[in-house]
Amino acid sequence: MSLPRDIVRRRVTVVDYGMGNLRSVAKYVSRAGGEVRISADRADLEWAERIILPGVGAFPDAMAELERRELINPLRDMVEGEKKPLLGICLGMELLAQFSPEVRDTRGMGWVDAEMKPFDRASMRVPHVGWNQITNRNPCPLLEGVEDGSFFYFVHSFHMVSHRPELVTATSRYGHDFTAVIQQGNVYGTQFHPEKSQSAGFLLLRNFIEKDL
Repeated sequence: MSLPRDIVRRRVTVVDYGMGNLRSVAKYVSRAGGEVRISADRADLEWAERIILPGVGAFPDAMAELERRELINPLRDMVEGEKKPLLGICLGMELLAQFSPEVRDTRGMGWVDAEMKPFDRASMRVPHVGWNQITNRNPCPLLEGVEDGSFFYFVHSFHMVSHRPELVTATSRYGHDFTAVIQQGNVYGTQFHPEKSQSAGFLLLRNFIEKDL
């Protein structure tokens, strides 16, 4: 998985709010063609052509850290005002939703018309960890060239339920079908970790960087 030397490298900022495998994401994005900065500074969000919001942990802690680091308003300015494409990964995708009941009821960024729901611990092993196939549902630039049935790596206890089915661009199955990829306008989310998903994840990240979104 290598890129031509003469490729134009788009500027990508990976948002640092203290929750996520930032360097793994940044390394993979760099390999996929991005000029990467890991940052919590507004100037680096303004510099970026693409923004990635990663995340590992609990929803309310993540929202509290975004607030504490004064990132919520700059992110809103970039995503809502300037319409910069943003990709949420795992917990970062969950933060795009309107609401999550994880630990306690917490409002999210609200960029996607959806909310988070827990997997049923009584009927399945939680968290859901491991490789799972996705089924492509609706056209999405992230999934161009990604074969239907490709495997991606998941680690999560909650899943996103969209109020608008057309926003769900791919699903996976764990006990029941759940949202694996979602898109609303310039906002994208993957419940899986593309940076841990080998060639399919590499292609998805390259699409996020290279495509006109």
